[in-house]
Amino acid sequence: MPSFTHPMSRRELLQRSGLGFGALGLAGLLGSDAALAAPADSMAPKAPHFPGKAKRVIHFFLNGGPSHVDTFDPKPALAKYAGKPLPQTLLTERKTGGAFPSPFKFQKYGKSGIEVSELFAKTAAHIDDVAVIRSMKAQVPNHEPSLMLMNCGDGVQARPSMGSWILYGLGSENQNLPGFVAMCPGGYPIKGPDNWQAGFLPGAFQGTYIDPRNEALDKLIENIEHRHTTTPAQRRQLDLLAALNAEHRQGKADARLDARIQSFELAFRMQTEAADAFDISRETQVTRDLYGAGVHGRQTLIARRLLERGVRYVQLWHGASQPWDHHANIAKDHKKLADEIDGPIAALLTDLKTRGMLNDTLVVWGGEFGRTPTSEGSGRDHNHYGFTIWMAGGGIKGGTVYGATDEFGFKAAENPTSVHDLHATILHLLGFDHEKLTYRYAGRDFRLTDVHGRVIRDIIA
Repeated sequence: MPSFTHPMSRRELLQRSGLGFGALGLAGLLGSDAALAAPADSMAPKAPHFPGKAKRVIHFFLNGGPSHVDTFDPKPALAKYAGKPLPQTLLTERKTGGAFPSPFKFQKYGKSGIEVSELFAKTAAHIDDVAVIRSMKAQVPNHEPSLMLMNCGDGVQARPSMGSWILYGLGSENQNLPGFVAMCPGGYPIKGPDNWQAGFLPGAFQGTYIDPRNEALDKLIENIEHRHTTTPAQRRQLDLLAALNAEHRQGKADARLDARIQSFELAFRMQTEAADAFDISRETQVTRDLYGAGVHGRQTLIARRLLERGVRYVQLWHGASQPWDHHANIAKDHKKLADEIDGPIAALLTDLKTRGMLNDTLVVWGGEFGRTPTSEGSGRDHNHYGFTIWMAGGGIKGGTVYGATDEFGFKAAENPTSVHDLHATILHLLGFDHEKLTYRYAGRDFRLTDVHGRVIRDIIA
């Protein structure tokens, strides 16, 4: 071996190795599209890291930020200061007025004696099956980043949604229905499909949007039936299309093309089962009456039918066209919205329990943040410092309260709980170590909880 009598200088070393680092980055970029191409069996059921107590999730998302101090977090101290400044400084997004006691009455329910507002009296009848987290906190008091944080684990960067991560980890038990369904009456919420995006995961894991205002099957799911071609003829068309696509790819991965192929195949298979899953007329009149005749009763009943047919994650949006964002008239408008979903939520909990499904179905309720204990006219401003989420079923220790906000309900004071902690707990209930459920993209392993998150073991049965 020759001796190095003239070693390279530091500048020469960086110059020569620079091209190598560039090549590594290029390889990552070139490989990312290949990584996004989901294999054909990507939706097949998969085993989690350990036996999970939950097999499926239904998420009631109250778009706009419901007020925790008017729903599941009573604050009688506000009455003492009604209309007066609180004895602490609140860093609110906008200037707010004095203390605003809740216009709604709270009372204790169940053997656990947890206090719940009259707004959710029907849901409160099931409080012994519910774990209420009263110490949630988000990062900023704005809808867009808080929606992304709650749904996708990051308020800034485009990341896969929680439903996509769950579908990626568990697969689907039914290959004839989408594994992840997002139902939102009246159109998209803020940020639209980003809320149920697959991000850098293969496109097959993205949520399928349904507008449940439409009752007719052909409007609820457009083009579910082909009026001019028989099923065998459609199969031959898809086979030809698959052959042409395979020739187009020529052995090179193309994420968008693969996602499109899978969408075509799923749409074809859905013709055999979607008509049954979405047709609530096949339920008894007693069951339909239990859920109620409104759009939210209908979509909740459809959700139960999807879950029992193997769909992994169903997100039910409430407040897309009329959000829970009540900066004014909170007494009137919060009651109006609560009246729309209190009954359907209670009906679902009753129905799941009757069918023996509550034990392995995780029910999640909440919005992107809470609201201030001080007034903004006749309403409340955004509040990300403290709010409430609750969960039931799927391994949850019912009749429990975890954490607390301060005496006025402004800030998480006892056991502050981040959205990452919530996500880590949900994944744990499904059988996943949130630090190990990862996907390699652009040269690093990503996860729903990023580099954060702890499991809230106190609410696990």
